[in-house]
Amino acid sequence: MFRIVCVLIGYAIGCFQSAYFVGMIMRVDIRNYGSGNLGSTNALRVLGKKAGAATFICDVAKGIIAFALCYHFFGGVTAGIYASLGVMLGHDFPFYLKFKGGKGIASSIGMDLCIMIFINPVITIVSFICGLIGLLIKGYVSMGSIALIAAVPIMCFVTSAPREVSFVTLFMAVLAIYKHKANISRIINGNENAVFSRK
Repeated sequence: MFRIVCVLIGYAIGCFQSAYFVGMIMRVDIRNYGSGNLGSTNALRVLGKKAGAATFICDVAKGIIAFALCYHFFGGVTAGIYASLGVMLGHDFPFYLKFKGGKGIASSIGMDLCIMIFINPVITIVSFICGLIGLLIKGYVSMGSIALIAAVPIMCFVTSAPREVSFVTLFMAVLAIYKHKANISRIINGNENAVFSRK
């Protein structure tokens, strides 16, 4: 039962769509610009560096707050991980925006930071390194995001993290990769947008 409660708490927190509200403050509905995605990368491209940074920080904070709250009230990392799952679902599928949101990477980084504190820092360090390598290869945020989120469950299994934690993070990784399907197609075709050029 506590698992369902944690997912619901996480969903409620995740539904705070940072990119949407930052855009509204600037009188821009970013759903109509750029990729149309309600995430920090699109906020950066459409609204600028400050708005992109604010969006990213808020989204990371959602993951941290949800994990920490449920960890505290339900006493364990399992509760925190289910809250993180809820945050990703809320971020990706906010009910008041016709269930169209972001891709959940920044919020999962919040979870990753909590994993460093409460489970095993090696998981977080390796996943961040994988994400950085993925980003630097071509300058694609999407490639870095996919590498980061995919590394989390792999490292959970490798480091013998609690089995339930490993499977929940695996589900989150699959969901995040699915949300990046258009990016993956563009990467394969060589026309994905890069945040910088190695040239």
